[in-house]
Amino acid sequence: MFLAAFAATVCGSTASGNSLLERGEYLVEGPAGCGNCHTAPEPGSPAYGGWTIHEVAFTAEAPNITPASRIADWSDAELSRAIREGIRPDGSVIGPPMPIGLYRGLSDTDLAAIVAYIRTLEPVETEFRRSDYPFPLPPNYGPPVEHVPDIPRGETVEYGAYLAGPVAHCIECHSLTHEGPDFETNLGGGGYEFEGPWGVSIAANITSHPEALAQYSDDEVFQMVTTGVRPGGTQMNPPMGYAYYARTAPEDIRAIIKYLRTLPPIAPGG
Repeated sequence: MFLAAFAATVCGSTASGNSLLERGEYLVEGPAGCGNCHTAPEPGSPAYGGWTIHEVAFTAEAPNITPASRIADWSDAELSRAIREGIRPDGSVIGPPMPIGLYRGLSDTDLAAIVAYIRTLEPVETEFRRSDYPFPLPPNYGPPVEHVPDIPRGETVEYGAYLAGPVAHCIECHSLTHEGPDFETNLGGGGYEFEGPWGVSIAANITSHPEALAQYSDDEVFQMVTTGVRPGGTQMNPPMGYAYYARTAPEDIRAIIKYLRTLPPIAPGG
């Protein structure tokens, strides 16, 4: 079976990370896929050096997050707050597509792990460019986050929800509308158009509807998530970070699939 073959190539306990730095590397290079937004898709682009992201409703500058960028002068607490609350040290607010609403649910341990690993990235010198949105950003994304406990790891719906939400933000991209994510009426319903060097991609419906994710087996969903190849052999397009999910522990992918199976059905195109 595909799952068994893939599992043989990745050691789950090592991939999930035992030390703080190992955990941070696993998250950033695996399910969190930070480089999917902070590294330009053009061949030869410096890792984590940032690039310009063009969306239908706005254009954003994904910043350089290596130690050579301005975040090098931020304390760990300031960088943590920027990631989880969307507030920079100067008080300004980070805009989309950074999924701050979900990152607010990152556990204290995983947030510390991500910050620790980001500090070790290869320094890249780039020119800072500020995003310019054609709409006002909120003053904040909620009250200060004081504490988020760890979610027990395992092939459970609870941990799958944590991975698909705060960590990998699957439900952000697959619940988007032009007004932002709609978790009330379009949770996992897809339909948002992503423009990029690849052309235009439409976020898939990943709910339990018979014409959506339910038409695929767990093995088929696993294959699509980690390789970007549909059961019929056709290739799926970015911006989904298949390369990052290929580096994700098989048990974590299975936990995500378990969670996705619980999403209430939404009719495709509905």
